[in-house]
Amino acid sequence: MNDGQPKKQPNLLFIYADQHRADVLGCAGNDIVVTPHLDRLAAEGVRFDQAWTESPICQPARASLLTGRYPNDHGVIGNFAGDCQPEWDTFPRRLQQAGYTTASIGKTHFASWPMAVEAGSPAPTEEWIGSFGFDHVVEEFDRYVHLGDWETPYMRFLRGHDALEPYQGVVGANFRGGDGHWNGATSPLPQELDLTCFLADEAQAWIGRQPGDRPWFMQLSFVQPHVPLMGDPTWAEHYADADIARTARSEPEPHTEEWANHLTFLRRHSRSELLTDEFVLAGARQYYAMVSLIDQRIGDLRAGLEERGQLDNTWIVYSSDHGEMLGDHGLMAKMNFYRSSVRVPLIVRPPAGITGRVETAPVQAFDIAATLLDAGNAPALDGAPSQSLVPLVAGDPDGDGGTTRDHVASMIRMRPDLATWQAITDGHWRATINADTGEAVELFDLDTDHDEATNLVDDAASSNELARLTAALGSTIGTS
Repeated sequence: MNDGQPKKQPNLLFIYADQHRADVLGCAGNDIVVTPHLDRLAAEGVRFDQAWTESPICQPARASLLTGRYPNDHGVIGNFAGDCQPEWDTFPRRLQQAGYTTASIGKTHFASWPMAVEAGSPAPTEEWIGSFGFDHVVEEFDRYVHLGDWETPYMRFLRGHDALEPYQGVVGANFRGGDGHWNGATSPLPQELDLTCFLADEAQAWIGRQPGDRPWFMQLSFVQPHVPLMGDPTWAEHYADADIARTARSEPEPHTEEWANHLTFLRRHSRSELLTDEFVLAGARQYYAMVSLIDQRIGDLRAGLEERGQLDNTWIVYSSDHGEMLGDHGLMAKMNFYRSSVRVPLIVRPPAGITGRVETAPVQAFDIAATLLDAGNAPALDGAPSQSLVPLVAGDPDGDGGTTRDHVASMIRMRPDLATWQAITDGHWRATINADTGEAVELFDLDTDHDEATNLVDDAASSNELARLTAALGSTIGTS
């Protein structure tokens, strides 16, 4: 019964990994990876099995989460192709305005720095990042930046432990774009000095400083398991002999000249000629090690909340910006619409928990924005297509907010002068369309072809499915 009193605002903990594919979770049926704490969150909440990123590329995906909008709406289409703008309507600022103390710890990637700026340009300031709606900021980025002339909080931390130079040596030997880009390499640093642990420690310290009479929101954005594929020594040893099966071996075939050009870029970026089973396995073992360290520190965060008596007043959400191919289809990284790249893990645990379940309805990753606002009793983003998942988590899919979707969509544009690719799925079929020409280049029956090995785009018997998805694309992702 509503007694006229304002609703109590719970704490909100959003944990955001970088490049964590959806199937590297114990609760997703993976019996090799060790993720007991994420599995427990799923057992006390809802795991969304068909969560799609708005773009399988870091920066546009993160801009979409920030705003609850598709990339063609906010305008950050590709990596290092423009900055997010502080004047945008963002979900952290909405929470801030609703009375939350807010924090961002880790990677935001709101700016084109460091790739699309003049050499030597300083990193975005914590004040600039804070202007998107954060009271407290500890900004980090991909581990490659730790080789630069600038200074980040983690670089200062390592220097204080006389550990920066050995760390830089391994990162430099596996630098992006070089022959060692996809190598599996164990970090020379002990686990407690790992970047994941540094960020988790910063998060725990900030939570510990919060008074009990005001709600808080934290976005803890881990930089891993993004490349370089470099796990800490403890977890790397655990997986040293792990037999991680390589899946989805069929390699993509070009359908049009523009699609062939995109596939050629993906192969070059992936160094596909290097991807023997042995090479991929070495990288996968380090990737799993990074995921397990994230899980370990999530367990520490949960324990800290429990000790402070805050666990039953905190929503916990876990997700990632996009996935990682790990050799599937002869590719590494992302930038395509195969499930290993476009699907993301998404777990939502409400305060005190519920009987866990798996939701198979398609959802967009940016639905996290509307979900956190709804959970925090804050106003929704104006006109954004992001939809709250709170009714689904609460077991009320027919309640206010309309949380189920018929389709979800994603898009890729590598550079302004290249084609824009859009993909759409209803959870059963997936199609890829050249948004500039309207021509389809991929169609997969996901129910019968889990590994997306047989492209049915030219199959006459499947033409009705292609027509249905193509018609739905415009109303799903829009054309702006």
